[in-house]
Amino acid sequence: MTTGNKVLSRLGLATRAGKLISGEEVVLKAVRAGEAKLVLLAADASVNTTKKIKDKCNSYNVPLLIGFTRFELGSAVGKPERVLFAVTDRGFADMLAVGWGHHSEVENIE
Repeated sequence: MTTGNKVLSRLGLATRAGKLISGEEVVLKAVRAGEAKLVLLAADASVNTTKKIKDKCNSYNVPLLIGFTRFELGSAVGKPERVLFAVTDRGFADMLAVGWGHHSEVENIE
């Protein structure tokens, strides 16, 4: 299994464990409330969404990882396209961050 497949598999696991939320408004609310331990953004997200999420994560000091396509992320969680996720559990956040860096742009990671 490649590193990318492992990361996407872990993303599915976090979903099944109930430790992953998606959707712009819900994710931003989790960031503001301090519930988000890690934010994941698709590499093909719009410029406006990318700027908004980068700015919010920087403001609240939440690590942001950018990578994979919206189709890859959606497929990993059993949904159609997904652009944005927040991980609400430190263990899952750490587990996802390990493999993610081999694939994509990593920002603001501790």
